[in-house]
Amino acid sequence: MLSGGRARRLGGARKAHVEVGGRAMLDLVLDAVQGAGVSRVVVVGDPPPAPRDGVQVTREEPAFGGPLAGLAAGLALVGADATDVLVLACDLPRAHGLVRLLLGATPAPDGPDGLVVVDGGGHEQWLAGRYSAPALRSALAAVADERGGDPGGAPVRAALGRLRATPVPDPDHASDDVDTPADLDRARRRVGRAPHEGGRP
Repeated sequence: MLSGGRARRLGGARKAHVEVGGRAMLDLVLDAVQGAGVSRVVVVGDPPPAPRDGVQVTREEPAFGGPLAGLAAGLALVGADATDVLVLACDLPRAHGLVRLLLGATPAPDGPDGLVVVDGGGHEQWLAGRYSAPALRSALAAVADERGGDPGGAPVRAALGRLRATPVPDPDHASDDVDTPADLDRARRRVGRAPHEGGRP
């Protein structure tokens, strides 16, 4: 789970701690993942507002090195025995729906590297997916090799776009993320208005 962005379009708020429906967005995602019984949970970036049992927290190197650096840091803690990994950004307040989609679907024969949620506009939401851990490691290693050993700063698609992932439609817009104040207002209207949180512009 990635929670390390700078959230410039939200005025530099700690996005993981921004509240929707009275809960920090990172907590909403953690609730969804832990409620589904995921065996090992790793947060890369800002920790949850309060410590949680069964959740490991780490930071990409360097800090704010981008989502691919975050994925590499998370995979380092997942362990070599992992067969697949659920990848989610922290700014998905409707993560319960995403987790149901991703855990309930099966990769197609022509998409054996996992599953990626596709929004209503037909765009892959790469940070809302369930991927083969070995395939994800290989894709990150390929990008690192091309960039002199450091995948940091490369766009997510540079690595995840190499995967043969099965698309999973998202008819209920559960993958709508929060990047801007307008996104945040929309999310709050859907989930319920939250109290003011520190750092929101």
